[in-house]
Amino acid sequence: MRKMKSFNEVFEDKTKYGTKIKTSEYCEMGAHLIIDQGQEQVAGYTDIEEGVFEEVPVIIFGDHTRVIKYVDKPFFLGADGVKVLRSKFKNANYKYLYYALKNARIPNTGYNRHFKWLKEVQIEYPDYRRQENVVKILDKVSDLIETRQHEIKRLEDLIKARFVELFGNPVINSKNLRTMALKDVLRLKAGDFTAASDISDKLTETNKYPCFGGNGIRGYVTEYNQEGEYSLIGRQGALSGNVQFAKGKFRNTEHALLVVPMVEMNDIWLNQLLINLDLKRYQTGAAQPGLSVKNLQEISIIMVPITEQNQFAAFVVEVHKSKLMFQKLHQQLNILQQKAGDI
Repeated sequence: MRKMKSFNEVFEDKTKYGTKIKTSEYCEMGAHLIIDQGQEQVAGYTDIEEGVFEEVPVIIFGDHTRVIKYVDKPFFLGADGVKVLRSKFKNANYKYLYYALKNARIPNTGYNRHFKWLKEVQIEYPDYRRQENVVKILDKVSDLIETRQHEIKRLEDLIKARFVELFGNPVINSKNLRTMALKDVLRLKAGDFTAASDISDKLTETNKYPCFGGNGIRGYVTEYNQEGEYSLIGRQGALSGNVQFAKGKFRNTEHALLVVPMVEMNDIWLNQLLINLDLKRYQTGAAQPGLSVKNLQEISIIMVPITEQNQFAAFVVEVHKSKLMFQKLHQQLNILQQKAGDI
């Protein structure tokens, strides 16, 4: 019989003891880590000493993003929405607790607080030896997943580098290309309100259409509102400014902007342009980060002949063939990790 414990029996919230660092103060290098609720393990670095959280290891939970991280080095907190969790048990196996929470079913309710759902999780709590065995298995799978993630990231960096090589840095227009205001060439269209209860975390026969929100894909729905190939910009949430690419039938919520060209543009080239514009730098609001459509419309974007756009897009398509292979392996490993977590 499995021994189960409630979240509150196992964890205590230590967030109030953490010190937050403003996004504008992040450094690329420094003595201490900055941990936020984003997908990247480390958001940045700082040389500040006073206020560093030293009671490690801990588990980090992204209240808005549902991202779960294991941190075993002193750190500072990033933007709002980070929960710092410590075990109530002395000599707890934090790696096991990390995997237990990572495999927990936490509903995606969009840009809302999810901590209340996490606190309802029941955690299997076997003896210490069994915990160690589970960790050994999952660590091996995690290493393979990390390797695949590095391969995918390498291919994404290759595409970015090729874009800059051909067209320069679009943020500063380093090649002095012709520019136009975004509002004169692109139409930004918010999607439709979609209730959290209508979104499934799993792809099923009925919930078969991807649903895009402010932080990327929220899940799957039964009805789509768009069809074709489009870029999408997250306009609200901790990851607002992220750029996605949707193909086929899909749904975008009111927190995701559909990007519709008003002039001839290659969709793949446009997607890479938006990624390289680093739209996250236009975020406003600390408690509830978001993008102002009005501000986005005033951005100057580079204009490139369609033939050059098509040539670059052909390069991206070839790179994506390799990326797709790694993504499939990555998905298979994630499934294996979930099954191992149920051992």
